[in-house]
Order: sequence, then C-alpha cells, then structure tokens
Amino acid sequence: MIDLYTAATPNGWKASITLEELELPYEVHAIDLGKAEQKEPWFLSINPNGRIPAIVDRAADDLPVFESGAIMIYLAEKTGRLLPSEASARSRVIQWLMFQMGGLGPMMGQANVFFRYFPQKIQPAIDRYQHESRRLLEVLDGRLAESEWLADDYSIADIANWSWARTHKWSGVPVEGLEHLQRWLDAMMARPACQRGIEVPIKIPNLVEGSPEDAEKFAQEARKILQT
Repeated sequence: MIDLYTAATPNGWKASITLEELELPYEVHAIDLGKAEQKEPWFLSINPNGRIPAIVDRAADDLPVFESGAIMIYLAEKTGRLLPSEASARSRVIQWLMFQMGGLGPMMGQANVFFRYFPQKIQPAIDRYQHESRRLLEVLDGRLAESEWLADDYSIADIANWSWARTHKWSGVPVEGLEHLQRWLDAMMARPACQRGIEVPIKIPNLVEGSPEDAEKFAQEARKILQT
C-alpha cells in the first residue's frame, strides 16, 4: 500500500495519475495547503522541503519519497511500467520528464503567480512567463508532430507534461495553432486513469469557464499558500 500526501495541483496530479495508471493500491491523505499542513513537523519528516506530493511505501519499510518526478520514477521502477529499462528509451523518457520539471512546470507556475495570484499586475512579468510557457508548449507540439507520445511509447513523461499543459487557460496561455499538442491533450484526457487522477484528492471546478467568484476564491487561497 502507498500513502499519498497530496493536494489538487498539477504536481499532485502527476503522482495520482501515475498511481492510477499503474493500478497500485494507495490511500489518499489530503494536505490543506492553506493551513500550511505541509510545514508541520510530521510532514517535514516525510518531505524536508515541505511541498506536496510525497508518498510513503508501506511495503518498502515505510520508505518516504518526495519530489513529484522522483515519485514517478520510483513507482515506474517498482512496477516495471511507464519507464523503459533499455538505456536509450529510458533516456528519452527522462529527458521529457526533466523538460517538464525544469521548464514547463516552473514557467507555467510563475505565469499563474503573476497572472492570477498577485494582486498587483506586473505586466512585464506576466508577459515573460506567458510567452515562455507558450514557447515550451510549441516545443511539445513539435515533438508530438513526430510521435504519438513524447517518448515514443506512453510513459511518465506524458503524465508529467500533461498535468501542467492541461491548465494552460488558467495560466493565460493560448494553444491555438498547436494542433499536435491539442490532439495529445485530448488523447490524454480520454484515458480513464487520467480522468480519475485529476480528481485526487478532490475534483475542482473549471475555474476558467466557471463563475468569476469561484476563480477569485481559488486565487485568494493560492495567495495564502505563496506566503508559506
């Protein structure tokens, strides 16, 4: 059994979708980021960095694993799925996983901060992160013009990048003209494990197309988290 400590964020979904795809039994422990539960001593004993997601593998002497990418690699290796063992194929998956972790995730995350969460609108910062996010999505589109999935076969690289790319509207980043990316976004959304994974620990409403009140309430909660 895997204990999953998470919240409804793209990084959290990376772990929950992976668990769903691998059909591993897991127990969800929702972390209230607004109350800074991720900074409490008991959680810091699992992840010293005080961030979600984190897991504890009860079947491996209660081994804690933190950092979303590390969790995905650990679970894939544990099951022998979603991460090839052959060196070149494995390298392709890791490269696209690192692309998300070092590029797409941080840039879209900063776009969210300046476009959605900061009460002051600093337009140069908004432009910077939205433009870079769009550029990175164009890189994905270029790769997906060559291959159905990012690393030839479906893998943790697709899960990681999709968990962020699917939120492009919230970041204020358009995907018009990126037909290969849009094809892939739809293909990912059609996967039952992806559908289940993005509802862990809770299903959140469509904040872009929903009511402005819901979007503002979500943004207000996010502002609290930025200070922790």
